[in-house]
Amino acid sequence: MAKQKIVIKVPMASDKSRSKAMALVAAAGGVDSVAIAGAGKDQVVVVGEGVDSIKLTSDLRKKMGDAQLVEVGEDKKKEEKKPDPVADYTQYYYHYPPPVGVVYDPYSRPGSTCSIM
Repeated sequence: MAKQKIVIKVPMASDKSRSKAMALVAAAGGVDSVAIAGAGKDQVVVVGEGVDSIKLTSDLRKKMGDAQLVEVGEDKKKEEKKPDPVADYTQYYYHYPPPVGVVYDPYSRPGSTCSIM
């Protein structure tokens, strides 16, 4: 089942009534998120899976007063395009010093400090 978005218009005059409405809606089963919307902050937006919109509206009517069901539909979230991961790679070149050459002289004697004689 897809997530659904429910918008209910509820008269809320103060912050206390808004928090009361949000707590009432959040206690319902299947609710994922609750938000306040609208120009006058008089709409409760509920997103969830398997939420009964009629029961939710009637519960708000009992506790808050006149509640009207405005919209019920699928929750359509905008999918953000992620940048191509190949384009994010930056190549780094490390310049290591050349290897130090070791010269082996088969004619040198161990303990001798002069290499000419």
